Amino acid sequence: MKTFVLGGGCFWCLDAVYRQTKGVTDVVSGYTGGFMPNPDYYSVCSGMTGHAEVVAVTFDEMVIPGDVILDMFFISHDPTTLNRQGYDVGTQYRSSMFYTDTAQREQFHEAISRNQEHWSDPIVTEVTRLPDFYEAEDFHQDYYTKHPEQGYCQVIINPKLAKARKYYSEWLVA
Repeated sequence: MKTFVLGGGCFWCLDAVYRQTKGVTDVVSGYTGGFMPNPDYYSVCSGMTGHAEVVAVTFDEMVIPGDVILDMFFISHDPTTLNRQGYDVGTQYRSSMFYTDTAQREQFHEAISRNQEHWSDPIVTEVTRLPDFYEAEDFHQDYYTKHPEQGYCQVIINPKLAKARKYYSEWLVA
């Protein structure tokens, strides 16, 4: 099993995509990249903790290659906007990848290079070493499955799921 820690705006969006991905065994929404120990959702939303909303995606490389997980990341959010995803604005919504070793760092940089061709503006995704990871509150785990009728899910997450399905249907569960 391998785990990538990725931030693409609100963690609910990436959580929804990866929970529907074959070979993904676990998705945990959380916070990392900041300086405040044990942050909670409200402190992270204040923009004063330095943390980003992220997901820790654990997957079986015998089922799905890491490069596919990373390519799905780049199709599931806009990696060209600094500290913003749509209406979500602030450093907590930055496009980010947190590596655990040199090989993972190189894989992340290769994914950025490979995916730049899909974007007319430069990719601004931050690539940094993974500091402490803090699991988000239970309310945020598997949010889309629990609240599919919620407005954010309908307006923001559903289009991202449709885009992922368009490009990666072979990797998504029916």
